[in-house]
Amino acid sequence: MINEQLLNPQSIVVVGGSDDVQKPGGKVLKNLIDGDFKGDLYVANPKLDEVQGIKSFKNPNDLPNVDLAILAIAAKFCPSTIKLLAEEKNTRAFIILSAGFSEENEEGAKLEQEIVDIVNSVGGSLIGPNCVGVLNSNYNGVFTTPIPSLDPKGCDFISGSGATAVFIMESGVPKGLSFSSVYSVGNSAQMGVEEILKYMDESFDPETSSKVKLLYVENIDKPEMLLKHASSLIRKGCKIAAVKSGGSEAGSRAASSHTGALASSDVAVDALFKKAGIVRCSGREELATVASIFMHPELQGKNIAVITHAGGPAVMLTDALSNGGLDVPHIEGPKADALLEKLYAGSSVSNPIDFLATGTAQQLGDIIDACDNDFDNIDAMAVIFGSPGLFPVYDVYDLLHEKMKECKKPIYPILPSVINVKDEIEHFLAKGRINFPDEVVFGNALAKVFNTPKPQPEEIALPDVDVAGIRKIVDEADNGYLSPEQIHNLLDAAGIARAQEGVADTEEEIVALAKKIGFPLVMKVVGPVHKSDVGGVTLNVKDEETVRSEFKRMMQIKDTYAVMLAQMLSGTEVFIGAKREDKFGHMVLCGLGGIFIEVLKDVKASLAPISTEEAHEMIQGLNSYGIIKGVRGQEPVNEDRFAEAVTRVAALMKVAPEIFEMDLNPLLGNKDAVVAVDARIRIEKE
Repeated sequence: MINEQLLNPQSIVVVGGSDDVQKPGGKVLKNLIDGDFKGDLYVANPKLDEVQGIKSFKNPNDLPNVDLAILAIAAKFCPSTIKLLAEEKNTRAFIILSAGFSEENEEGAKLEQEIVDIVNSVGGSLIGPNCVGVLNSNYNGVFTTPIPSLDPKGCDFISGSGATAVFIMESGVPKGLSFSSVYSVGNSAQMGVEEILKYMDESFDPETSSKVKLLYVENIDKPEMLLKHASSLIRKGCKIAAVKSGGSEAGSRAASSHTGALASSDVAVDALFKKAGIVRCSGREELATVASIFMHPELQGKNIAVITHAGGPAVMLTDALSNGGLDVPHIEGPKADALLEKLYAGSSVSNPIDFLATGTAQQLGDIIDACDNDFDNIDAMAVIFGSPGLFPVYDVYDLLHEKMKECKKPIYPILPSVINVKDEIEHFLAKGRINFPDEVVFGNALAKVFNTPKPQPEEIALPDVDVAGIRKIVDEADNGYLSPEQIHNLLDAAGIARAQEGVADTEEEIVALAKKIGFPLVMKVVGPVHKSDVGGVTLNVKDEETVRSEFKRMMQIKDTYAVMLAQMLSGTEVFIGAKREDKFGHMVLCGLGGIFIEVLKDVKASLAPISTEEAHEMIQGLNSYGIIKGVRGQEPVNEDRFAEAVTRVAALMKVAPEIFEMDLNPLLGNKDAVVAVDARIRIEKE
């Protein structure tokens, strides 16, 4: 748990502090001194009476009571030191910079657990071990640089990697990005990214708390906690961006279904972030750029004016915005003509608005005013203004600063000349502004921010399902794949429409079943995994003779022990699947079905439960959505029925968490209905 002693200690001891500022114990002490820590500062060092001008205690027993201990000593000495401080010096907050714990070996893991037990026994806070520390407006408790400018309105940054935290700050600081706090959680022995975010949510004050949170995560150990508190913070007005590394799964376990093959743990991370409203970034530069966008007023529409005095960057930015689903709309009409008259000959206002390399600050002001007041089809402005190094551009950047204060629409400054006008850019940043030095990185990031959905509701109304019926089937089932009869009963209990069908293992039974269901029919083998690959599917069976002959043929196919008959329905093949993912619960996927799922791999995923609105977002987000809507006279799929089936599969997963994998492939969709015609369900009980 985070306590006041960690956040705002009145006294700090650096255990292992030294005069050597090239060592963690020396550097963290120097950072505390340079940061003008207002409380009492001590050092514990067995050889010295004074370290960097700070009183040092050779024996920790001689220390006074102290709120926070920062440890930079060998791992093996940490438990006894923490026990002494916790039990005799009333220390309730600990930051362990030292390595040599669970990240190294089993012996280190035991030391780590011993420390956690001690800290928990006194209700204390522990950050680390194996971290770079904590940084906030009260103290510089890190052994690294840079120490960014700290501002309550800056970013709260939580990182699972100390070195990566440094690199991300190094990426953001030169752009003018400010920070409110930095937590390097290291091994997350007591508190990880999820717990820190939980505290930020539960202690959030709209007047004083930062509204921008950045995360670097290597492992998501508590996805439910992350989802709950990230989405809660975003509903309160915060913005969150995160990098989750380790997404590629070389050698992922073999899956026995389409869903299993498509639903990797990285897909689960994507689904979690979308559900929470977190902008997922792919690297440090993108994270810093997204954070910088968060520091500007929120973009309310997708229409961007690109204002430039250089053609090339404007074209590249326009491409990036357009490829990301944003628009650079054409500007024309009397007000556009009036603006053009204020610019030099050869300028263009059609958008991009190019006012040439000779353009002045006054002309830039006229363009910004027109975009803000005259052009209703513009929602924001991206201003590209560098310099060939011939003359200063202080006047341009000063005007840009003033317009950013006055305008109703967001203005994003893209100042690429980080060498030629270095001083002018520093002058601009000193006013609290941020620079986007690369127009393409900015354009891609802006599109990603705009396209990230808002969080899903915390409480999702589940469709009505027969809970008792579902539980009876699952409780009585063995591990492995359910029989066709069990599948039929489970789909019926969940309210998922299915084709009329049945299974038989004798010729006379199959003929009687065919007469009961009615022609035309589909016949499928029961047993082999990929039926079509072994010739185990026959369509449009119209008479008894074909039923008999195909039954005899299919029963000869390897692994076949019965044959299924089903109504021959028409429509577009679609797919719904589900898979239990460790710690995340169930992922539910949808897309085009049949062979298309293997060829296109065009699916969208979310975590159960799923609201009707979210199901529609999944369907509409498919690259193949045009086929579902119906193209070139093709009958559309009933989207409401498709979305309902998605929500019912998700509800089934919540009632029956023992389902490990489920494939409904295909479902046949037409303008009236979406009906499952084939299903596989695998049960894995703990």
